[in-house]
Amino acid sequence: MRASLPCLAALALSACAHPLVEPAGPPAPPPPSSASLAAPAAAPADPLDALDGDEGMWTFDAFPSARVEKLHGFAPSAAWLEHVRLSSVRVGGASGSLVSARGLVMTNHHVAHRCVEQLSSKGHDLVADGFLAGRDADERRCPDLEVLELLEIRDVTERVTGATRGKDDASFHAAQKAELAAIEKECAGDAADTRCDAISLWHGGRFHLYRYKRWQDVRLVFAPEFGAAFFGGDPDNFSFPRFDLDVAFVRVYEAGAPAATPHHLAWSREGAKAGDLSFVSGHPGATSRGLSVAELAWQRDVALPARIARLHEMHGMLAEYQQRGPEARRTAEGTLFGLENGLKALEGRLLALRDPKLMATKQAAEAKLRARVAADPALAATAASWGDVDRALERLRLVRPRYDYLERGAGLWSTLFGHARTLVRAADELPKPNRERLRELGDAALPAVRQTLASPAPIASELEIEQLTLSLTLLRQELGADDEAVRRVLGPASPREVATRAVRGTKLASPKVRAALLAGGKAAVAASSDPMIALAQSVDEAARAARRRFEQEVEGPLDRASEAIARARFALDGASGYPDATHTLRLAFGTVAGWTEGERAIAPFTTFGGAFERHTGRAPFALPPRWLAARGKLDLSTPFDLVTTHDIIGGNSGSPLIDRDARVVGLVFDGNLPGLGGDYRYDGRRDRAVAVDVRALRHALDRVYGAGRVLGEIAAKGD
Repeated sequence: MRASLPCLAALALSACAHPLVEPAGPPAPPPPSSASLAAPAAAPADPLDALDGDEGMWTFDAFPSARVEKLHGFAPSAAWLEHVRLSSVRVGGASGSLVSARGLVMTNHHVAHRCVEQLSSKGHDLVADGFLAGRDADERRCPDLEVLELLEIRDVTERVTGATRGKDDASFHAAQKAELAAIEKECAGDAADTRCDAISLWHGGRFHLYRYKRWQDVRLVFAPEFGAAFFGGDPDNFSFPRFDLDVAFVRVYEAGAPAATPHHLAWSREGAKAGDLSFVSGHPGATSRGLSVAELAWQRDVALPARIARLHEMHGMLAEYQQRGPEARRTAEGTLFGLENGLKALEGRLLALRDPKLMATKQAAEAKLRARVAADPALAATAASWGDVDRALERLRLVRPRYDYLERGAGLWSTLFGHARTLVRAADELPKPNRERLRELGDAALPAVRQTLASPAPIASELEIEQLTLSLTLLRQELGADDEAVRRVLGPASPREVATRAVRGTKLASPKVRAALLAGGKAAVAASSDPMIALAQSVDEAARAARRRFEQEVEGPLDRASEAIARARFALDGASGYPDATHTLRLAFGTVAGWTEGERAIAPFTTFGGAFERHTGRAPFALPPRWLAARGKLDLSTPFDLVTTHDIIGGNSGSPLIDRDARVVGLVFDGNLPGLGGDYRYDGRRDRAVAVDVRALRHALDRVYGAGRVLGEIAAKGD
């Protein structure tokens, strides 16, 4: 249940990060084990004094308004915080904001990219050409996009810890999972428009219940061309200066009509200037700043390198597949884009962990905490928890391959297989009481499961064959040809033969077929002769066994140890600071500011003129024809993108950048290269968030796209 565990164990299947390349040069020597860390030191009088300037991804129920006032002269009020919270939304796995009273949501193009891609076809490529709905009736429903608005945060720590108190490693995870499922069920009931997530914060030190308003009728309103949204492509990714119009608008609907959304953000007309205080409200995915030194060393030495090797194989396959022609390029573009994005993202993470200064800082901080714990008679027993972490990681070394490849999907990379596994497991799980099910099939998760199974989005069968062939090849390579599960999956056939037979023979590309199997339950699935269902059945027993072993031998012990360490930390310092990111709504504060790279000063703004100067007419530096035609109508001095000191991470994509009056001054879409180590630390001197300037949004919508309908709907203050 720890936010970091999926990445710690599998390191980026869909829930974690993306791949990275291994940097040149030898790795730093490994840190000493937890047992060797001990050196007494006094804690700061106020733990917040140890933070680096604008550091922090703060929960809305514990936002440090007094600290912001101390640093920047402005203290957000309770009413201000409530308005911003209710105007901020989660869009899929990322962020967005409500910007009109009629359910209009602003997010990034790359957040809405899957929807744009799903709505495209061989003869009508919305990714390449862009999309603008001229009226409500023209807005097109995204097949499986969900938007969430956070309504309530409730502390449920005592209930969760009470359910696990006294449990041993083998039963800890099951007891915790059952209690979390019960809490979520009680919260959401049978309301399809409500979602409830029970979240672990501070690695089990606290548990909070997040109650959301859920919209599943989400329709595309506007998306620019991919060439404008991702101008500069991979060479410019995670860099600055940038010239990207990474924006999209979708609308949430209720009962077939645009939803009423009284809380929404107005746009600033004048934008922000250098030095201005601003805020980022969004859903950062996962950070690892609170992990032990041993866990960080595991990521550096084991998990990240394994992920690198696997994702490089995937990237090479996709790059080769795209050479087959225009349709292959179109259907693989989104996946390849994500992999290339991740190559840089995880390269930064690995570089950060190989920095001796970072690891030395982490070692020193842990040594201080351990010394303080050991010196307190009431907490001394907690010292054994660091040893428990070490032992759990040793078990993880044995458990990881089967867990990754059989359960987490590294060996079965296929949308169609994902549907098959969901149906096979739903048939077994749904008859059980809610508390006993796999959590992803609990009552709280079922609306999203049904939405995914009902999605009419097309599935590219040829790409599915290539993906499944590669992953089955890696499964055999990792576990060995004599492994019982591998033999059950492949039999005498090659990976390509199994993949081709399953993809070509399955009927699961049809949402009607999926719906019938879901409704028919165990009897329908058992009677099915679908080869993809058969493939999912062949691996299910071994995958469940790998999951049980992981939960009992790794996740349970790590959760217990981390909770004990967190409680000791709270006993010493209180619940100060901010918890690691957990895909939940957070608020960061900072200022518009450039930075210095070596002897070069990076200015905080770019302009439209800079985009045309960078235009070469060749991808990825080719502005779309619509932009070239509009050049004479543009004010080339208009600010385009900007950078700020906000503490962000993956998942913040689509977050609104707002001023002290809660007006939108920008749209966050990226970070810079120095900030790629932000999973483990924040460096206010160089880490920067990258955003589209609100003046660029307004200017492009008006002069390039003629999107007066969108602009007219968005309230503006400061006119």
